[in-house]
Amino acid sequence: MAVADDAIPFERIEAFFSGRAYEPHRHDTYAIGQTLSGIQSFHYRGAERASLPTTTMVLHPDEVHDGQAGSEDGFHYRMIYIEPAAIQSVLGGRPLPFIKGGISCDPHLFAAVRALLPATDARIEILEFEDGLFELARALEVAGGGPAKAGRTLDYRACEQVRLYLHDLPGGTVTLESLETISGRDRWGLSRDFRRLFGTSPYRYLVQRRLETVKVHLRRGVPVAQAALVAGFADQAHMSRHFKKAFGVTPGRWLRVAGMPSAVEADRA
Repeated sequence: MAVADDAIPFERIEAFFSGRAYEPHRHDTYAIGQTLSGIQSFHYRGAERASLPTTTMVLHPDEVHDGQAGSEDGFHYRMIYIEPAAIQSVLGGRPLPFIKGGISCDPHLFAAVRALLPATDARIEILEFEDGLFELARALEVAGGGPAKAGRTLDYRACEQVRLYLHDLPGGTVTLESLETISGRDRWGLSRDFRRLFGTSPYRYLVQRRLETVKVHLRRGVPVAQAALVAGFADQAHMSRHFKKAFGVTPGRWLRVAGMPSAVEADRA
């Protein structure tokens, strides 16, 4: 697996797998990708799906999925993981687009995604990504059936305030009561709107930010137990359980696939 060294803050990968690639897991980001060769098979929303080189995968935040080869030849693919907050920077508070079944044949969406998925050794610059993000957000809305019909207004301001607070990895115990105080919204209304706007719950958003911090430290060679504590987990075992749920692999396998050291240490719980 190759990870792009981009100026943008979102992970972009290219990989080849044969057999089983990932156990069931979920992201709090959109996982958007294209299969370059072979058949990429995955279970998603109660059915087995197949991604071919002519289609686009759009896995919605917080939806459980796995990944495996759909044929003996394996599959080659590229994927980018984009936070819903980035899509919301274009949508401005409308509900997140949803692609039914996780597979789209829409040509405009295919083109928008292809522009963001060059080979991993081709660096994407910030302005290039921002232009592409606008096209992607618009294409997602159209492919998902267009903007949602007018209904109850979502409190984007309050939810974005909470998201920024969680993004800074606050220490100590975070509760809905504390988020209610920060945002000025009642906790249950806040939780409901947060899910509609960012695709996951406030708690899972915080956990994912902690996991992303762990990955940054692991790439730098920080010991796994120390990385877990710095990110706000109780201990290494606590972090490892969440890591596998989020990424479908253990920290050790993630390090091995990415060609990094300390894989054995990372698998110790």
